[in-house]
Amino acid sequence: MRLDLRDIIHVPDASKPFRFQMDLSELDFFGQRPITKPVLVQGRVTNHAGALALEGTAGTELDLRCDRCGKQFFRDKSVPLDCLLASQLEDEENDEIVLLEDGQVDLDELAETAFILAMDTKNLCSEDCRGLCARCGADLNLGPCTCRPEVDPRLAALAQLLDE
Repeated sequence: MRLDLRDIIHVPDASKPFRFQMDLSELDFFGQRPITKPVLVQGRVTNHAGALALEGTAGTELDLRCDRCGKQFFRDKSVPLDCLLASQLEDEENDEIVLLEDGQVDLDELAETAFILAMDTKNLCSEDCRGLCARCGADLNLGPCTCRPEVDPRLAALAQLLDE
């Protein structure tokens, strides 16, 4: 969605709200597509004494799979959108300012970039998820497995002494 800001660029304290949905279901993250529902993007652009400030959020519910135990779970994800907009740059080194194109800003690109950068690289169903047993594959969240602890072959002689 392109938002036309020409009507508020030269009007102090003017603002323009925005609200739309975008589809990011085709994005692949490590072989999975967790964004199955539309992403709701909303906020406003405000002219603060000649500086255009964009503030808003992009949010949806993610369909994830736990990286430890493999269970499917859902988690709400909300990403803040916060940047300055300008018609031209005085300082070429400022990466925090987004340039307007003919008085318009591409909100799809801003929201998509912010959402992708905020995605977690590891997804856990809970912080204390114990995962799966490496030997038998039992879900350790449901209780301990029946596997005997593996003895380090270098300490096998000592383990025999404990058995006696």
